[in-house]
Amino acid sequence: MPNYQLAMGAARYWRKGHAGRQGTAQSADRGGTVGQSFDLTDLDAWAESVPYEEFALLRREAPVAWFDETAPNHGFWSVHRYRDIVELSRDTKRFSSAMGVSFEEPTEEDMAARRTIIDCDPPAHTALRKIVSGTFTPRAVSVYEHFVRSLTDVTLAAALPLGEFDFVEHVAREVPIRVLARIMGLPEAGLDEFIDLGDKLIANTDPEITDVVWGRDDTDEYRKFPFRSPYGKQLWELGRELVKERLAHPGDDLLSLVLQAEVDNDRLSEGDLDNFFSILVIAGNETTRIALAQGILAFADNPEQWERLRENPTLINSATEEVIRYTCPTHFMRRTATEDVEVRNQQIRKGDKVVMWFVSGNRDEDEFSDPDRFDVGRSPNRHLSFGRGGPHICLGAHLARLEVRIVLQELAKRVARFELAGEPARTRTNFTNGLKRLPVAVHLA
Repeated sequence: MPNYQLAMGAARYWRKGHAGRQGTAQSADRGGTVGQSFDLTDLDAWAESVPYEEFALLRREAPVAWFDETAPNHGFWSVHRYRDIVELSRDTKRFSSAMGVSFEEPTEEDMAARRTIIDCDPPAHTALRKIVSGTFTPRAVSVYEHFVRSLTDVTLAAALPLGEFDFVEHVAREVPIRVLARIMGLPEAGLDEFIDLGDKLIANTDPEITDVVWGRDDTDEYRKFPFRSPYGKQLWELGRELVKERLAHPGDDLLSLVLQAEVDNDRLSEGDLDNFFSILVIAGNETTRIALAQGILAFADNPEQWERLRENPTLINSATEEVIRYTCPTHFMRRTATEDVEVRNQQIRKGDKVVMWFVSGNRDEDEFSDPDRFDVGRSPNRHLSFGRGGPHICLGAHLARLEVRIVLQELAKRVARFELAGEPARTRTNFTNGLKRLPVAVHLA
């Protein structure tokens, strides 16, 4: 196992100003401590910045490393290299999603109550994915291009004349939820409530967003709800009201399709519908919103790349992929080892948590040339932001690409450059790369 002391200087820099607990990386037998400066679960640090330098050191010094956690958690294996992440993603027999994809360690009973499609392994995952996969093929998604472009036009017509505004509030949160509403058949009047509940769930560790904070508050009574949150129950209840309405008046939307679907000759149970609804609402909105907001932040930090895109509109597809790689909306996914297995000479035991850091794999020097550079012409760009290999590739990847591409295209026609008009506010989480606020000043073309 490498000597972590080589990396401690950079780690201290990342943790400067934080008095939270120290994560402990240990050798394969979990015996001697080799360093105490890294804590990938320190959410206050993540609220300041993504630890790209620390991940670079881990890729070099400890591609697969064990990290202790405080009780009641038991620690986790942390995987940092692109190739290893792809291989583990494909190996669903030895690395299972069935015990959840976050750091939480729920019981089997808890998971049974709130299991979504992302918490399933084949063949159950395959059957559930088949229900909705036809809605998200490239051909099916292309039908919405005119709608997305018209929606983007209306959104930008309202936002850009302001000159200075919060890009998250006025653009990034507006487009994805309304596209999702069109596809799922969500009522236009209630979209703010869906956004609010989704935020409270996906950012269940941020006290500015939710008043029931996982890791701080006693959440035991909510353990059977999505994200171990009372707001998961509220989202279920909203979904049930829509299900009643759609059963009485079915349409051609995605929710009607799910209600009519059968798995093993049976309709989905109420619990299955609850969880299917919640994951579609959250995943269908959050990823694209993050990519849009973080993408504009990247362009504000790299104005020459925005100018390059505006001067050469044929770069729009590669620019879209680079925004998605560089911003990496979902930082990690967790698996659980189903048997003893060796990865890079590390002995992973049955039942151990294994965390695959997409955010690190997306900056792997062996896969990407000059990976810390934001390059709208990057090609090839086999990023991990939607997964790569295995059954859990993001269902909505084509839709997210469509939305990001169109918003960038329409902005490039109208905006000469972006400048920050204040300090961006990051969400206090290590699960996503969320921004709560992004104050920008736009200089119109």
